[in-house]
Amino acid sequence: MDTIGRTRWAIAEGYIPGWSNGPEPELESHETCCILNAGDKPAQVRIHIYYEDRDPVGPYTLSVPAKRTRHLRFNELKDPESIPKETPFASVIESDVPIVVQHTRLDSRQAENALMSTIAFAQD
Repeated sequence: MDTIGRTRWAIAEGYIPGWSNGPEPELESHETCCILNAGDKPAQVRIHIYYEDRDPVGPYTLSVPAKRTRHLRFNELKDPESIPKETPFASVIESDVPIVVQHTRLDSRQAENALMSTIAFAQD
């Protein structure tokens, strides 16, 4: 298979609601970065988080094995610091090998849940 993906992605929109409706962790409101590494080498991924009114934070680091996918909830990022709830943010995702990134949000603040998904912006 030919290489698929890019090494730099951006998600311009992010927001983790302050509360949820339903059992956790399944229905906890969250933002997710879905990463596909279809290549033959593990991907070393770095994420930087940007805010409206303060300096960026990062890198958050993770690995995605070759020919695997990883669904990372932004809510679970802790190092170098947790992403605050009820705070708009954006993210830049960089990898040492090509990957594909998709953004998903589950908003369960009301009983009728909303799920949104979009492909991130790729730049190389």
